[in-house]
Amino acid sequence: MSTSTSDKPTADPYREKNIDNVSLKEKIEDLSEFISKCKFGMMTTHHGQTGALVSRCMGLAAKENNGVDLIFHTNTISGKTSDISHDPHVNISFLNSSGEWASISGTSSMITDRGTIKKYYSPALKAWLGDLGDGVHDGGPEDPRIGVIRVRTNTATYAIARRGEKGVEDQVRRGELGGEKEGETPQVTRLREVNEQEIERWRRGEKE
Repeated sequence: MSTSTSDKPTADPYREKNIDNVSLKEKIEDLSEFISKCKFGMMTTHHGQTGALVSRCMGLAAKENNGVDLIFHTNTISGKTSDISHDPHVNISFLNSSGEWASISGTSSMITDRGTIKKYYSPALKAWLGDLGDGVHDGGPEDPRIGVIRVRTNTATYAIARRGEKGVEDQVRRGELGGEKEGETPQVTRLREVNEQEIERWRRGEKE
């Protein structure tokens, strides 16, 4: 194996080729729009007993702080709420059929305040919880089983297509067939990263 510095590969050629440095406003607004369009994401928690990573599909209920913090419904006696009580750190990942994706790293909290629950309540919850016929556990806004998980975003990374809906697929195929210059990584996506400082600036109302 050659040890020549000229032969040393870049640490992450995909990132170097696709990283897209735009304004904070554009980064956050495009991320928020993408999440809303996906609607469903995978929430990853640490299992409360084993520490193993566990992922579950979650439907986005709402967003707060101009799109950076996420709201999900939950059953207060479910496994994920138990996991969160042991370790609030979570990851939410979103993916669409075009290969565009987003990864949100954040800190979760369980909200059981009835005012918050009523604010975000959806009649669709009845389909998930059912009606136990006792006049209390009926899937309605007063059902004590209904809680809200609020995910306060710490960092985010996401990638959206550069060339329309099929941009990712087309550019990957082009790279496989040698369409790029020899040895060059194809420019597939707009890869964007939002760090903790940028998230906090956005929460304070700074848009640039």
